[in-house]
Amino acid sequence: MKGNRGLIYGIIGLISLGFVSIANLNLGSVPIPLSDTLKILFQGSTASTEYTWEYIILNYRLPKVIVALLVGSGLGLSGLFMQTLFQNPMAGPYVLGLSSGASLGVALLIMGGGALGISTGNLLSSHWGLPIAASVGSLMVMLAIVAAAFRLKNTMKLLIVGIMFAALTGSVVTVLSYFSSSELLQRFVFWTFGSLGNLSSVDLKVLLLFWIMGIGIGLFCLKNLNALLLGEKYAQSMGVNVIRNRWLVIVATSFITGSITAFVGPIAFVGLAVPHLVRSFIPTSNHFILVPNVMVYGALLMVVCDSIAQLPGSQHILPINAVTSLFGAPVVIWLLLRKRKLNF
Repeated sequence: MKGNRGLIYGIIGLISLGFVSIANLNLGSVPIPLSDTLKILFQGSTASTEYTWEYIILNYRLPKVIVALLVGSGLGLSGLFMQTLFQNPMAGPYVLGLSSGASLGVALLIMGGGALGISTGNLLSSHWGLPIAASVGSLMVMLAIVAAAFRLKNTMKLLIVGIMFAALTGSVVTVLSYFSSSELLQRFVFWTFGSLGNLSSVDLKVLLLFWIMGIGIGLFCLKNLNALLLGEKYAQSMGVNVIRNRWLVIVATSFITGSITAFVGPIAFVGLAVPHLVRSFIPTSNHFILVPNVMVYGALLMVVCDSIAQLPGSQHILPINAVTSLFGAPVVIWLLLRKRKLNF
């Protein structure tokens, strides 16, 4: 019965995602009729469509929607993995400090040059500068966490280690911010706002590659994650290599969240909230049912938030990182207040 319910809600989510994505393509400073948008998408260039409209949709709006789909589905799935791994409903994709590591890498590139007397102008002006810095910072934290995963037998200790890494990197970023100039500090703050629309075609391909690798590793662990729900001792009795499964899940989450943070910036709320949203209408712990729905509704939520961020009818665009929490958190609070117990 729950499987049928999951399938029904998955189909509803996919249909809704299709409509919302098409609606998102019509939002922006340049109004484009819906009929022409559909022609450009499904027929390509036609005599009745303007070249400017075609360029805007195919080179800016459509890639931004694809990025939103990858970000929402990836963060939602990563949040589900972390909540299961740590048996903690408050765990999210950034609980291991990956976002803080990426922020540290970007902060060192933007603000660290002046503080350390190192010239970073060439790398900072490069298109790949910020993604590389964020990737290196996230990678360093990931390697440290994976090494700790082999040494620590207790999952809660690993969670604490991740939180401590986040606190440590956050403190370094604070020190760099204190000694930085207002111009460099503003640039770093703008990066923390997050953006879905600044990716080139090469950026999108790299993000997609890491997304596929992370999803592939994660799907390989679904059966073990189901066994882990009843505790590590039960999972071991079922023949699950707990330590190996733990670092596989961490690597999968790192690939997804690290690449997203590198190219898009730190996106709050989505990874933490989407698993709870899905469990609120699909009360199951079976990851074979939860995973596809979490990915669909994570993507749906991200596209909706991006649509809200564009402030339809206005020339202004809100930071996507603010919108995901500002408009999404009250919904989750309302859902949690309706239910006395979390489905987990």
